[in-house]
Amino acid sequence: MKYFVFIFSFFTAISATQAQEIAFSKIDKSPLDVVIHRDNNNQAIARVIYSRPAKRDRTIFGELVKYGEVWRTGANEATEIDFFYDVTINGNLVKAGAYSIYTIPGEDKWTFILNSQTNQWGTKHDPEKDVLKVTMDSMPSPQTIEEFSISFVEDPDGLILFMGWDDTLVNLPIQVAQL
Repeated sequence: MKYFVFIFSFFTAISATQAQEIAFSKIDKSPLDVVIHRDNNNQAIARVIYSRPAKRDRTIFGELVKYGEVWRTGANEATEIDFFYDVTINGNLVKAGAYSIYTIPGEDKWTFILNSQTNQWGTKHDPEKDVLKVTMDSMPSPQTIEEFSISFVEDPDGLILFMGWDDTLVNLPIQVAQL
């Protein structure tokens, strides 16, 4: 019995020491977020999983995120979008499934890229796996957006995917091909 108490005490002391060493200051500075668009019957249509980097007094577009270069559209792992139904984007049919989102920001227009590879680090874009590239309009945001944000808005023809950060907003209309 004394042996058991000794072993239990030993492992308890080690666990307490390890818990004290956890560095909460190393918590991700670009936290993970999820946005889901549902229909009137509460069925999921689309979901985006992404990390939200912060502006932190930096100039974002044109400096931190270069114009004309592929951007992971967030931070950390590649941003992922799941379509639970077939959708149409700019006249192009996109089958239900999971995709990574990349963008190429520009001053007036952006390129939206759907890529068939998922679960990879965001800077590992493989253009051979791109399944869709379409243009999105860029517009100034009415206010500064501190953390990169993605949202869906209901539209009579489907939904609109909005992305915004710093002083920039972009949007992409998406139509549900079937329900």
